[in-house]
Amino acid sequence: MTTVANSLRGLCGGALHLPGDPGYDTARMPWNVTVDQRPAAVAYPADAAEVAAVVRAAAVAGLRVAAQGTGHSAGPLGPLDDVVLLRTSAMTGVTVTGRTARAEAGALWVDVVEQAAPHGLAALHGSSPDVGVVGYTLGGGIGWYARAHGLQCNAVTAVELVTADGTLLRVDAASEPDLFWALRGGGGNFGVVTAVEFDLIPVSRVYAGMLAWDWREAGRVLPAWLDWAATAPAEVTTALRLLQVPAIPQLPAVLHDRQVVAIDGAVLGPAGPDLLAPLRALKPFLDTFDDAPAASLIRLHLDPEGPTPSVSRSALLGDLPAAAVDALLAVAGPGSGSSLLVPAELRQLGGALGRPAPGGGALSALNGSFALFSAGIAATPAMGEAAVADAARVAAAMAPWTTGAYLNFAEERVEASAAFGASALRRLRSIRAAVDPSGLFVANHSI
Repeated sequence: MTTVANSLRGLCGGALHLPGDPGYDTARMPWNVTVDQRPAAVAYPADAAEVAAVVRAAAVAGLRVAAQGTGHSAGPLGPLDDVVLLRTSAMTGVTVTGRTARAEAGALWVDVVEQAAPHGLAALHGSSPDVGVVGYTLGGGIGWYARAHGLQCNAVTAVELVTADGTLLRVDAASEPDLFWALRGGGGNFGVVTAVEFDLIPVSRVYAGMLAWDWREAGRVLPAWLDWAATAPAEVTTALRLLQVPAIPQLPAVLHDRQVVAIDGAVLGPAGPDLLAPLRALKPFLDTFDDAPAASLIRLHLDPEGPTPSVSRSALLGDLPAAAVDALLAVAGPGSGSSLLVPAELRQLGGALGRPAPGGGALSALNGSFALFSAGIAATPAMGEAAVADAARVAAAMAPWTTGAYLNFAEERVEASAAFGASALRRLRSIRAAVDPSGLFVANHSI
């Protein structure tokens, strides 16, 4: 495909790399460096006009197009030998006007958080500062305010999109209602998003932090947290993790070289201390919950920043009875022999996440009580093989309680039917056929 891709040279002011070019190997690198993506070309547009020019040129050359900002969730893209990888990392503009943010395709969540905070506002961001706003938003978006305010995709008010014929559209509920519906949760199947506009929430301070116990306490902490989570009000969103913490500078020294069960999260409103009392009664060795600036939540979860060699598996789960607790601890808890950095994480769902958002998009709610996530570091092939096997063990053990998939967490190919209801999936496919009849666009989760 290199000969065909040669016709693209000169686009993006020369910021285009083909196989064999000096900058190609750096340009093709995703966030998860275990994914060996080898596209026909990599283009770095500076703005929406350059995006449109690349899309038109790729179509003429018989190539497909995949948009990629940070490179998260690159694994499901599959082979890219006939694909122009359109890296939007130069398009980083963020503005806040009133209670609305506009973020360009390459903006990171930390950029939005820092712009919104001086206005006393917060966004429905996730747990990682270096995740891209657009990819996160197109796939749904679960954050620390999610049980109170729902998915980030349903906070979107407008999308700027380059379509398959190279046209730049502004899409909103009035101008393109079907496409607007599809873009809110349907992923990158419909074009190249060059910017999104979305509502912010009036939050400047929260009650947030982390509790931690030795993981040998997981047998009493996990069931207690599940009971507590079942009746917790929507103002609180938490996650419970089994962690095997390495001694690296980015993590608190008190956790270094320890195996722990940790609960972190945030509470909106004044009830934080009272709500946390039942968990504090379990006597954690670490308790950092306190009144905090909302902007601090972007790094609360201690997610790794920068390119990382990783392996993960995920699923949506229903309610978890005692048998589910036993099954999870057997493969992810003390004595399991797991090699994973995060043998298991359970993110608390429900609240606004469990009911259709008024006027919501393709992903209006999540079918589950918890989101399961397991992850390991694959710094060597042997570590990667062990992590794949151990993450698969967790997924298999929790299969009886699995209710579906949340595609933003999926680093492997997942059937779209696991993430959408039958009617929503039919509608998504109909809209995709109308706006991209030739299948020009490659999404990390195809519908």
